[in-house]
Amino acid sequence: MVASAARIATRFRELGELVILVRVEFAPDGGDELRVPVDEAQSIGARPPHWSSLAQELGPCPGDIVLTKRQWGAFFGTELDLQLRRRGIHTLVLGGIATNFGVESTARAAYEHGYAQVLVEDAMSSFSPEAHAFAIQTIFPRLGKVRSTDEVLGALSSPEFQWSRKSRFPTDREF
Repeated sequence: MVASAARIATRFRELGELVILVRVEFAPDGGDELRVPVDEAQSIGARPPHWSSLAQELGPCPGDIVLTKRQWGAFFGTELDLQLRRRGIHTLVLGGIATNFGVESTARAAYEHGYAQVLVEDAMSSFSPEAHAFAIQTIFPRLGKVRSTDEVLGALSSPEFQWSRKSRFPTDREF
């Protein structure tokens, strides 16, 4: 999953496109963690040192934006929408952890904000293959286009591909 995400990030950087890396981090006292009554609380246990660090293979590199989120989705409580809109970006290529939590929450918010999306199925993972598959097969096709890393990289390298981050919606030929 990390290798796939790194391949896509590298290609976007080569094309001069924006790469946004999102990490989760909370204050040492946990005071900024979301706490609402639920039937099944998340049990993540003690966090190891550097648990919120980005995978080294992903960067960041000069020109990348690094955002910190404090809940599942990358839109709420961050400047993600602001950064995208100010740059005229309308199409997102998403990957990450966990497919059916963070990625799905971000993808739902992106859809509600009117962004076109390409959801890269092998550049994300979840706690179980079944949870990953459910999001990929049932949720994501309703929010965007589900593609593999190789399909995305192939489209970006294709001579007839006219990548434009400002295009409102990618056509079927593009992805």
